[in-house]
Amino acid sequence: MIRNLRWWIGGLLFASTVINYIDRQTLSVLGPTLKEQYHWTNTDFASVLIAFRVVYTIMQLVSGRVLDRVGTRRGLSISVAFYSTVAAATALARGLIGFRIFRGLLGGGESAGWPGAAKAVSEWFPDKERAWAVALFDSGSSIGGAVAPFLVIFLLHTFGSWRPAFLITASLGFLWLIVWNKVYHTPETHPWISAEELKLIQSSRPAVAESPCPQGTDRPPTVSQLLRFPQTWGIVVGRSLLDPYWFMMAEWFAIYLASKGFRMEESALGFWAPFMAADLGNFFGGGLSSYWIRRGWSVGKSRRAVVMIFGPAMLLLIPAAFSSHYWLLVGLFAFATFCYAACSTIFISLPGDVFQSSAVATVSGMSGTGAGMVTLVSTYLIGRVADRLSFQPIIIVASMVPCLATLVMVTLVRRGKRTDASGVLRNF
Repeated sequence: MIRNLRWWIGGLLFASTVINYIDRQTLSVLGPTLKEQYHWTNTDFASVLIAFRVVYTIMQLVSGRVLDRVGTRRGLSISVAFYSTVAAATALARGLIGFRIFRGLLGGGESAGWPGAAKAVSEWFPDKERAWAVALFDSGSSIGGAVAPFLVIFLLHTFGSWRPAFLITASLGFLWLIVWNKVYHTPETHPWISAEELKLIQSSRPAVAESPCPQGTDRPPTVSQLLRFPQTWGIVVGRSLLDPYWFMMAEWFAIYLASKGFRMEESALGFWAPFMAADLGNFFGGGLSSYWIRRGWSVGKSRRAVVMIFGPAMLLLIPAAFSSHYWLLVGLFAFATFCYAACSTIFISLPGDVFQSSAVATVSGMSGTGAGMVTLVSTYLIGRVADRLSFQPIIIVASMVPCLATLVMVTLVRRGKRTDASGVLRNF
């Protein structure tokens, strides 16, 4: 038996998102180098990001449905094996078209990451710990984003070429796969879990078994069934409005700093700070929500309160649009990503809070697809506006949109007045 086995599972999910984001950020960190070598404009670079986003957007919904049918262990194994192979193969790219193809394939592979992690958390953690567990795995994106600049720049300077960076970072996923397939099973079937921990995990949800669920009451509800619930719309639309904020940071921050005259080699520490602030925000948002639940608040009330505090707080990024002072920019972006991450933890927790486990990956995938569609549009607009005007209007608009996401979430993601006869909704 292993004590607190669920947190070892949480650590594996955290490691998967770290690796996911290192693979993803390798291109963003190399963006200035690739733009110079291949003479790309910001619009050209945006087209590479869009190739990733198109496939990622489409496949999140597909991946969510597949995960709810084949199970977390098998689904994430396939996902990580595929995108690690694609990440390594990106070293073969020879120009804009090649990068678009490889990034599109990478998006397809990585699309199962967040729906799969959300499903695993719903299987392994009770209500009072779920936000903490989501904060743990979601913080991996911040850690991966923070580590990537140092690792990729080191590899670039060590080998004198950008190609080994893709090969070496991709190898991390294959190492993770070995551990994952050895360690992960559902609580009900895990050989290393104690009876006490299993009872704790099952205390706030019905027991589930990992199976393809081809028939019977365990069959995942369809997308059309889930769209009948206002809670689904609140999760999907709210996250769709919130997530582009993060991708503006993760995919454009290096180029934004370059537009202000700061070279990546000289500004790596500042590039790191907003990602670390996001990491702290993940745990602060999850911890604050869990604290309120322990104090007797309902799950729904505690989640809404966090979003109502930190969603509007992202307006404080607006002064960054009018400054060229390096450390002021870093501080404002760090505060903004802290607030974003606190809200993001809540939005990723919501499918497991609101729906039974058989629907969690599907709803998470739906929200990811919605977020991807909006991010596609925003990525294209960022490239066009940055080329024609500047990043100033981009920063201003991006700071205002989270307020709308807050309004949608607190209005729609509430306990229904009527009983859910289908049994899909949880008593949140």
